[in-house]
Amino acid sequence: MMNLLEAIRPTTLIRSSKLIDNLGIDITIATETFQHTGSFKFRAAYNVVLNNDNDEFVGVSSGNFGQALAYACKLLGRKCTVIMPANSASVKVEAVRSFGATADLIDVNVVSRAERLKQLASERPNAYLASAYDDQLVIDGNSTLGDELAGHNFDAVVVPIGGGGLISGIIQSFERNACKTEIIGAEPAMANDAARSLTAGELVANESEPQTIADGTRTLSLGKLNWPIIQNDLRTIVEVPENLIIEATRHLFTLANLKSEPTGALSLGALMANPDKFGGKQVCLVVTGGNVDGKVYKNILR
Repeated sequence: MMNLLEAIRPTTLIRSSKLIDNLGIDITIATETFQHTGSFKFRAAYNVVLNNDNDEFVGVSSGNFGQALAYACKLLGRKCTVIMPANSASVKVEAVRSFGATADLIDVNVVSRAERLKQLASERPNAYLASAYDDQLVIDGNSTLGDELAGHNFDAVVVPIGGGGLISGIIQSFERNACKTEIIGAEPAMANDAARSLTAGELVANESEPQTIADGTRTLSLGKLNWPIIQNDLRTIVEVPENLIIEATRHLFTLANLKSEPTGALSLGALMANPDKFGGKQVCLVVTGGNVDGKVYKNILR
């Protein structure tokens, strides 16, 4: 049985002269597209399964955490069920199934993810209910990416925000490593509950799952464990309009030769939305994953 650091793949750092010249900003990409299961979520999922003795795990995910949890359970010999919206990217649904897990597809307009989780929890009382972001083991697993980035002299690191598990982990890692690099959040403008929460000074939730193209951020709110970390230590969240998320995804492909899902491209979209904030800085853009549906990706590139 491998420990967490043995199991994960180190993040890949990319410097694209085309992207740097095009935007006029010193950019380094930290991409998790080559991580196991194609996203940073494996760091969290493996840490959750590794540190619990339950024989069965039930997760809720639009895709990336689900397939990461499924693969972690496969590696560690556990059963897994993933509750997923019926409109999740087919590549993510197929990946969950390929690792031997059950993909429990729901219509979120009929039953919410939380309601379905309660149903399965009552049916399977011995299963561990694995949150994609609101779990200290998730935050700790994600902090391993922060540990890797803390050793570089970046002026700023831009991190996509959905439920807040990744950016919370990076914040805690930078504190642990006494790293002074500024952390900046990147969030879809149509799913801006984190930005609204920072402005309001209290946790604000979306009324329904926002149907942004950045499907990894279709959460109702930040996790309750993540919110105080973000409130205390994050100063800036850039809200990215849908057209810039699409353009950033296209830029990563054409200028950096990198396939990214729209959620992963949020960090570049934030830079494109507010370039003056990043001028003269060494900037690291975290690209969180590359699991994008083929039809969606074809339309983006077109």
